[in-house]
Amino acid sequence: MFKLAEKNLTIFIVVAVLVLLVFSIIPALKPFTLNLLKLPLNFATAIGREIKGIVLYHQNYTENERLTKDVELLKNRLNSVQECKLENKRLKELLSFKQKSAYRVIPVQVIGHSADNWSSTLILDKGSNSGIKRGFAVISYLGLLGRVVEVSQSTSKVALINDPALSVSAINQRSRQEGLVCGTLGNTLVMRYLPKDADIQVSDTIVTSGLTDIYPKGLMIGAVVEVGEEFSGLSRYANIKPATDLSAIEEVLVIIP
Repeated sequence: MFKLAEKNLTIFIVVAVLVLLVFSIIPALKPFTLNLLKLPLNFATAIGREIKGIVLYHQNYTENERLTKDVELLKNRLNSVQECKLENKRLKELLSFKQKSAYRVIPVQVIGHSADNWSSTLILDKGSNSGIKRGFAVISYLGLLGRVVEVSQSTSKVALINDPALSVSAINQRSRQEGLVCGTLGNTLVMRYLPKDADIQVSDTIVTSGLTDIYPKGLMIGAVVEVGEEFSGLSRYANIKPATDLSAIEEVLVIIP
């Protein structure tokens, strides 16, 4: 049975070769022969191209995934380096201020913010163990931030100057006009109890007057951005932009009296 099959295969191959020879020898049959041969060659080429495309697609997909991961890793490293640079810059500014300041200060890290909309507070990573007490003034190298209102052994709570419960005796650095700066829970403060004829203008610098015991005289509070009259018409007020961005505080200095 095997020999019969092998004999039949041999006959088929011989016949096929003879047919191809005949078609190739006779000129009129050459185009047909070439087209007949092109069909399997084109088919094989198309299959090879598809297989190559699938292999290359898989390789490119894998390479793209690897490159995407590398890019994300480099981005994270770059962000970390940038954060370190910014932190170093802030700490250098605080250190420079500390060295030049006439006050004794403790540098402290902010570890939390108020979780409600009715107060404006910070949580610091140092407390009574570091010498911080309730009532101490808190500043940045740009100006006044607020005061300590609660203290534990290892943490402190600070009320910022935009807290409505906080008020600071202040003075216009140019005209020496005094007033009381109060919080509004917003991005600005308000200086109240100004006489109707008070000499106060937009861009004037407002500093602490020293009349409030816990705040040393001359601490920067902010600059006047708007002046108006109270509803009674008997006095004026001034809106003040704080010297420090109160929504972006990461390190502070606590003044030790």
